[in-house]
Amino acid sequence: MSEMPVTRRLVITGRVQGVGFRAFVYGHATKLGVDGFVRNRVDGSVEALIVGEAQKVEALIALCREGPPASRVAELKVSEAQGIVDKGFRQLPTV
Repeated sequence: MSEMPVTRRLVITGRVQGVGFRAFVYGHATKLGVDGFVRNRVDGSVEALIVGEAQKVEALIALCREGPPASRVAELKVSEAQGIVDKGFRQLPTV
């Protein structure tokens, strides 16, 4: 029996746009097999919604704290979230 999925919303600030951050998150999320999305926000942050097994979600959060080599994560806010997402992980347009 598999565990209930957890849902987390991440807001990442710092030098996180124009440095491959969304592609980084997308690649790791796909490898981990979690669902959700990642997108840039007009305020310069990156937002992600991650749904999956707790240990996989935590692993992706840990990766987001580091980011790709060209990025500089100043702050990563994690909050519990609710909602239904499509299967798979997507990069969405800026909001």
